[in-house]
Amino acid sequence: MKKMINRLFLFFILVCSTGFTFNCWCQPESQAEHDQRMEWWREARFGLFIHWGLYAVPAGEWKGETNHGEWIRTTAQIPLEEYDRFVKDFNPVKFDAGTWVKMAKDAGMKYIVITSKHHDGFCLFNSQFTDFDIMSTPFQRDILKELSDACKKEGIKMCWYHSIMDWHHPDYLPRRDWETDRSTAGADFDRYVEHMKNQLRELLTNYGEIGVLWFDGEWESTWNEKYGKEIYEYVRSLQPAIIVNNRVGAAREGMEGSTKEGGFGGDFGTPEQQIPATGLPGVDWETCMTMNDHWGYNKNDRNWKSTRSIIQMLADIASKGGNYLLNVGPTAEGLFPQESIDRLKEIGQWMKTNGEAIYGTQASPFSKLSWGRCTQKKIDSGTRLYFHVFDKPADGKLIIPGLFNTPGAVFLLADPDKKPLGTSRSDDAVIVTLPEEAKDPYDLVVVMDLAGSPDVSLPPVIMASSPVFIEKADVTLTSDRENIAIHYTLDGSAPGIQSPLYSGPVSIDRTTTVSARSFREGKPVSPVTQLIIRKTNPLPAKKVEKVKGGLHYRYFEGNWDSIPDFSVLTPVLEGITRQVDLSFKKQPDYFAVEYNGYIAVPADDVYTLYLSSDDGSRLYIGEELLIDNNFQHGIVEKSGIIALRAGLHPIRITFFEKTGGDHISLAISSAGTNKIAVKDSMLFVEEE
Repeated sequence: MKKMINRLFLFFILVCSTGFTFNCWCQPESQAEHDQRMEWWREARFGLFIHWGLYAVPAGEWKGETNHGEWIRTTAQIPLEEYDRFVKDFNPVKFDAGTWVKMAKDAGMKYIVITSKHHDGFCLFNSQFTDFDIMSTPFQRDILKELSDACKKEGIKMCWYHSIMDWHHPDYLPRRDWETDRSTAGADFDRYVEHMKNQLRELLTNYGEIGVLWFDGEWESTWNEKYGKEIYEYVRSLQPAIIVNNRVGAAREGMEGSTKEGGFGGDFGTPEQQIPATGLPGVDWETCMTMNDHWGYNKNDRNWKSTRSIIQMLADIASKGGNYLLNVGPTAEGLFPQESIDRLKEIGQWMKTNGEAIYGTQASPFSKLSWGRCTQKKIDSGTRLYFHVFDKPADGKLIIPGLFNTPGAVFLLADPDKKPLGTSRSDDAVIVTLPEEAKDPYDLVVVMDLAGSPDVSLPPVIMASSPVFIEKADVTLTSDRENIAIHYTLDGSAPGIQSPLYSGPVSIDRTTTVSARSFREGKPVSPVTQLIIRKTNPLPAKKVEKVKGGLHYRYFEGNWDSIPDFSVLTPVLEGITRQVDLSFKKQPDYFAVEYNGYIAVPADDVYTLYLSSDDGSRLYIGEELLIDNNFQHGIVEKSGIIALRAGLHPIRITFFEKTGGDHISLAISSAGTNKIAVKDSMLFVEEE
């Protein structure tokens, strides 16, 4: 109401100006231009995420339930008019932008991403296009303006998180399934997209230079690639140098954060609450993670990550070429929780000494280091390696396998005098002798300077069609190194120059520990790698007299954080479903399902089953737990391998849904077939 006077005028200005700006910007971007745009972000490596809004008022608690967070409006199913009352209660009088920014800077963070608007639709800024914003609260101060001013003063990049999903706006679709009192009559999603553009224009014209626009909430069916590209181009028409995450599109692959092949991926991937095992090679990426179990403030959540864990995660992420966006959920008063303050201070003390080993570094040249991680960066004379020692060897001998450069200067990063450390060589490995007094409770960093690029010989790769087999398996050995010979053993011993020379696939017919190592001119030039490949007897099929298509399901309702014990519960509904799906569900959240029946496989073979779910699930073949995917998450797929005889095998799948999206699906592959969805023609129940 209070802002309607200005809206038509602002909309006119928007229409008149957008086309001109867009046409000026919309030129193909070269790789060099892209790299220049990403340069500060790649240099930064460490940022602060802030989830803050009306949800801080209930602080995670509603009607006796204490496990809510920033999703509380939907997880607690709070009616819109009741949730809107939090506006009058949100008065963060203890908020001080300078204090927040200084804490981030002192922690070694280079950028801040804050929720300009989360899924509930409430805006932390003064928007001319809604009354559901900070200016309608008793506080009546533009939080984003104060933060952006403080960031400019401290040299920190200001960035916005902005939700595509909006549970408050009348034109956003779909509604929550439980909102039976909110009609969709007259709702227009395209009109909502225009509303989002209006607010994005405010965010990108009223606060100076913005480093990142971090979108979220793109997974609902109303959003698509067309909208994503349109918004990406629009945002960059307003600030050409801005960086945009892949959640602007509709091709993110669950919480792993990568973009589906062929999908629109913005500028960087966004793994959530996890660190990819090998990073996301070839693309920029950033892991976002909470300090405890919630993004928004939850007064009852005491499951805090230790400072040691956070610092080692930071080093791990940097060693894989990624950034770390670490979250704080402030209180309704405008304060960081004391536990967050303590951890930021301790991180900052470590970063003050060791930040050089994080900022501007690239991924490790080593595939694995048993005692820690490695980051690297180019220096004038060649390359500087930073060895992050999480677990100092008891004898003080730090073994660096597969490194063939002659080390230059080697010293502890924490040593202001850069006193040289002793080094020696054993076959392919460089050994650094660490002083007995060299200690760090989190991560001890050893610096090693090299002339030129690292000359690292990775161990050979051992590959088999499956880690288990029925009759026999062929094993292949490969290396990325030229002019080398690969020697191997099949008894678990370390290969020597007298061990068999690899010349082609090796056939095995029993459980075998395959070991391989690269040699050049009779000398080892790589670490040893091993793989255990097991021979197994396939699980016999069951003889069943009469079957019919489908699986028997039992459907339960309740609020669980993991899969419940179904044996003590009474189902709300049960019946036969032709597929592993949720077509029979009666409500969108707070339910669980148990599926029972048989899966038919066509041949004796080793099969891989893939169970994808949101939230938790488990899959049993007979009595064997094959896949355990039992935790709260977005869509995550896990797999399990099992040898089966042709025929019918008992299958049981358990699943629970807490809140958010719900999904479950099953796929299968074998040595002789590609991965396919399990069809209804493969599922059976026994006829009574």
